[in-house]
Formats: sequence, structure tokens, C-alpha cells
Amino acid sequence: MANSIKTARALLNILLVSGLMAGFSPAHVFGQDSVLLTCVAASTGNAAPEMKDVVTDSFFNSIIGQAAASCMGKSFYTRQGFLDAAGVYPEFGTVGSTDDSKREIALFFAHVTHETGHFCYIEEIDGPSKDYCDETNTQYPCNPNKGYYGRGPLQISWNYNYGPAGESIGIDCLNSPETVANDVVVSFKTAFWFWMNNVHSVITSGQGFGSTIRAINGGECSGGNPSAVQARVKYYTDYCNQFGVSPGSNLTC
Repeated sequence: MANSIKTARALLNILLVSGLMAGFSPAHVFGQDSVLLTCVAASTGNAAPEMKDVVTDSFFNSIIGQAAASCMGKSFYTRQGFLDAAGVYPEFGTVGSTDDSKREIALFFAHVTHETGHFCYIEEIDGPSKDYCDETNTQYPCNPNKGYYGRGPLQISWNYNYGPAGESIGIDCLNSPETVANDVVVSFKTAFWFWMNNVHSVITSGQGFGSTIRAINGGECSGGNPSAVQARVKYYTDYCNQFGVSPGSNLTC
């Protein structure tokens, strides 16, 4: 805030000198200063909350603590892994008001909770038996010895997601997709890559939680799997309540 005020004062001095040179009265120039300082205060007053202050140990543990002791994800997913990965995506949970920021974080964890069973699963159940190779995608060709089934917090799948996600974070995910299940920071980074490319704009445009369900798993929408939709909504509204924000409208799809 101190730097912002210094900047505002420097701009004021420029305006004052320019105004005097142009023949305007000091009162007219000082009137602009009051508006300038107000704008500075307004922009800094809506600063996004610190991620670590929203996603506290208590919050993270309240989710992963519900996973059974036998769950592989319980010893894999960590709050620090989330925070480290989130730091690479500065626009996540920082766009709009403080409440908007908290809503996006609640949205993310609602979907992650559903996709992983409270951080129980690292990989999709029976994933190796499923074919997630789109052979028509020549930009990101499949390695015939690898499987592109769901892995990580958002269960990223398909070669056309593993390929660009890996490019973005500097990992060859086409030839080493298992890295998503072996490195917790990489795992969260792939989730953030998918989120920022497919979900973030849905949120910032104000389309509501229901549209984010469609962006992540559209097959659940329009009666496809109503119980899954309601489960996601329940997690989201619960996390919004914990963060002290309204969940908004358009919750289902």
C-alpha cells in the first residue's frame, strides 16, 4: 500500500506540473488527485487472499482425513504439494473479489474431492483396462506402451490432455504419464493446467458451478448421473460455507 501511495503522489506531481503549464488551477489538478487515490485504495482493497490462509492445514486435513487409512492417496496428496503447484498458476483463485477468489478455491476442491474420493485415489479405478487413446490426434500421438487413464486430483485422461499438460509444465507426459501418479507437485500441476484451460474462464464469466461440472464431466449433466452432480454440489456448498461465501446460483447442470 505504501508503494501504491508513493506512486499516486508521483503521478500527482506530474499532473500538478502539467496542469500549471497548461493553465489549469491547482484546485482542478488536486481534484484529479482525490480520484486517483480513491482508485488506488479500491484496487488494493480487493486484493486476493493468500492461498495458504484459505487452504489451511485444517481445511485440507478435513478432506483427506475422510479417506480410509488404506487409501494410496492418503500418503501421496499434501497441502504443500497443492500450494507449490498453485504458485505456478498465479491467476488461480485471484480474479475478482475476495469472495470470488474463495469461490474458485471451493470449486476446485469440490471437484477434486469428488474425483478422488476425498484424496483416496491417485489413479482411476480399473484405469489400465480402459482405452483413452485418441488415435486421430496426431499432434499428441499415443505411446502404445502407455495408458492415459485418469490420474491425479482431477483424474486427467486422454493423450490430448496428457500431451499439452506435459508441455506446459515441462514433463513428457505422453511417454511418462505415470509421473502424474508419482510426483505430487506434477500431479497438482496437471490438475491446474486442465483447470486453467477448461474451467477457470467458466468461473470468471459467471456461469456458475453447474457449468464447471459440464466442463469437467459433461456426461453427468442433463440426467446422465444426477447423484454425482448432487454430490459435487454438496461438496461445493459445504466448502463455500467453510470459507464464509455464498455459492451463487446455477449450481446444477
